[in-house]
Amino acid sequence: MAETLQDLLPPDYASGLFIGRALAPAGPCVILVRGGRIFDLTEDAATVAGAIERRQFGGGRDLGSVEQGLPAGWTLLSPVDLQCVKACGVTFAVSAIERVIEERARGDASRAVEIREMLESKVGAGIRAVVPGGREAAELKQALIDEGMWSQYLEVAIGPDAEVFSKSPVLSTVGSGAEIGVRSDSAWNNPEPEVVLAVDPRGEVVGATLGNDVNLRDFEGRSALLLSKAKDNTASCAIGPMVRLFDGNFTLDDVRRANVDLIIEGPEGYRLEGSNDMGQISRDPLDLVKQTLSEHHYPDGFVLFCGTLFAPTQDRDTPGGGFTHKIGDAVTISSRRLGKLVNTVTTSRDAAPWELGIGAFMRNLAARGLAERI
Repeated sequence: MAETLQDLLPPDYASGLFIGRALAPAGPCVILVRGGRIFDLTEDAATVAGAIERRQFGGGRDLGSVEQGLPAGWTLLSPVDLQCVKACGVTFAVSAIERVIEERARGDASRAVEIREMLESKVGAGIRAVVPGGREAAELKQALIDEGMWSQYLEVAIGPDAEVFSKSPVLSTVGSGAEIGVRSDSAWNNPEPEVVLAVDPRGEVVGATLGNDVNLRDFEGRSALLLSKAKDNTASCAIGPMVRLFDGNFTLDDVRRANVDLIIEGPEGYRLEGSNDMGQISRDPLDLVKQTLSEHHYPDGFVLFCGTLFAPTQDRDTPGGGFTHKIGDAVTISSRRLGKLVNTVTTSRDAAPWELGIGAFMRNLAARGLAERI
């Protein structure tokens, strides 16, 4: 799991512009990769949120080439700090079906296979064929209601309103190389490989990165009102490696065409592979941003998980038992233009405690004379 920065960045990093964070002995620093070299922007922009808002992507202290890596004693952090962490769910037909499975199985993984086969045969084609919020979607909804098959998850899959929720508190996300946590009392859970958009306070999408929206299928399956317990736990939100900023070589269209690949390697020799094709998303990323903005204001901007196509169903231990994480699983999420997000699974109970909250972060910046650079 000891990946270097060069390993984590995409192959074309020398022609891209990337912003992120690293933990130096003095505290968190804002770093930029530009022209294949690493720059410390902290003296000019002490937060990634501030650098994005002011478009401070030039200058900085040259730390050396990407090939040389971060300075000794520095480690990569999640590339976001003061931004709100938002997420959209049920944005792919497959994920809609899997959420309905959880609901109907009441969080019992052993019932998933039978329910999946029934739903895919009766609902799958319809969900894939309609535009959410359109006339045909409304007709499909009524038909499903008449058949007694309607679900709150299908409402957000094909209805006019996307599911938008707060994934994780400000400053609580972990980066590539860190452990990710699942609740110790969860028996059915999985990673969710996703594209994460970086949005400034004006609502403009400025770049993208990768994320793992770790999910507890048993908790959310018992009740949608347990969403927060299923989604928001210590170390349950990984983002990284860095935010690739839009420029002439990388645009939102590259995000729309992106494939996000997942590899899980278990300590017992288990291996699972999957892929998330953003071309199959049911709502355009800009529509998801618009719905997240709604009647809200985000003075420090926000990052937005766009949802996942991939929900692992491959049996791991017992036939019909499906997939769930084990302690020590190595999870690699990758995309050709965004790089790799690499994490190891532990429990949220045993993960490193989250200690650098907003107060501690502000005190650290103040002690370093950086309070005016936020």
